Amino acid sequence: MTVTIYHNPRCGKSRETLALLRERGIEPRIIEYLKTPPDAAELKHLLTLLGLTPRQLLRAKEAADAGLSDPGLSDEALIAGMVAHPITIERPIVVKDGAAALGRPPQAVLALL
Repeated sequence: MTVTIYHNPRCGKSRETLALLRERGIEPRIIEYLKTPPDAAELKHLLTLLGLTPRQLLRAKEAADAGLSDPGLSDEALIAGMVAHPITIERPIVVKDGAAALGRPPQAVLALL
């Protein structure tokens, strides 16, 4: 079983989610997505696994700061913006066996385990 977490160590929810996984004996593959941002194809794949639209995966304040809050922006434009500004991506995202969950709240990832 491979579990991957798209993690921001400065984010409390991300740290809580990582701790939750470790408490259950799971040492996930950690992708610090601010250092290693997903490309457009990977981000689209994550959105599909999560069942979310790009706008639903945006962090509101960071999206506004990056100029991505315009409701007229297409999904492709939002994805390009998220790739260019990974801080706008909501976190953490946990992936396991072709399924994904957003760790907000951290307990939401338990459904994957």
